[in-house]
Amino acid sequence: MGLSPFQLVYGKACHLPVEMEHKAWWALKFLNFDPDKAQSKRGNQLLELEEMRLHAYESSRTYKDKVKFYHDKKLIKRTFHPGDLVQLFNSRLKLFPVKLKSKWLGPFVVRRVFQSGAVELEYSNDDDQQRSWIVNG
Repeated sequence: MGLSPFQLVYGKACHLPVEMEHKAWWALKFLNFDPDKAQSKRGNQLLELEEMRLHAYESSRTYKDKVKFYHDKKLIKRTFHPGDLVQLFNSRLKLFPVKLKSKWLGPFVVRRVFQSGAVELEYSNDDDQQRSWIVNG
């Protein structure tokens, strides 16, 4: 984003206590206790803080757009048709790691393909029982 967390929160760079004391004395000398000047200076500081926050927001948004573009570029669009044989990735296997066990289940038959990209899979046992469930395509 180009800004430190301290600068995002407080709107100015972080200084050591010695620098702060010198800067405070300089600010008092510069303003000369004039309330109108102090009020206008504080208003300008608030505007600068808002500009920095907007800049940080824009930087964050452009970064997220770049990451999304890179991620979407790596995706492979797969189309399924009813009757296709597919295998299902077992994502729950990560909880119980077994070195030699396959992470893929199947084969399953595609029964239906939905507009949202979801796929209804059908599985038949040796007992002639058919089970089906819907998974993300």
